[in-house]
Amino acid sequence: MIIKIDFNSDEAIYMQLRNQIIMGIAQEEIKDGESLPSVRQLADELGVNMHTVNKAYALLREDGYLKLDRRKGAVVCISLDSKPKHLEVINCNMRMMVAEAVCKQISAEELHQIISDMFKEFERFGNNGGKQ
Repeated sequence: MIIKIDFNSDEAIYMQLRNQIIMGIAQEEIKDGESLPSVRQLADELGVNMHTVNKAYALLREDGYLKLDRRKGAVVCISLDSKPKHLEVINCNMRMMVAEAVCKQISAEELHQIISDMFKEFERFGNNGGKQ
């Protein structure tokens, strides 16, 4: 998986990193059980501070995408235990998106089509969140 950081983006670098790893898992570029580069290695490759990578990894662990193994380092481990928490977060994020859609006069049908198309895009990759 190739990670591209936009240093001119308003989005924090650690969030760009976190989001790209999640996309990589969803698109099966990164598989469940696969080790990610060490914090130091990834920071060197991207040209960012180690604390930035560490923060991204901490968020991924907190959100149930990674586990830390003393021998293997950061390992992709999709935890479904936190599904209720994720549904709550997604609900909150979607609420804001729907509010924006309403303000911009985007219909429910148009929004449904966008979401449907996105799900179809990810289904091409097996739709199993990186699980084998």
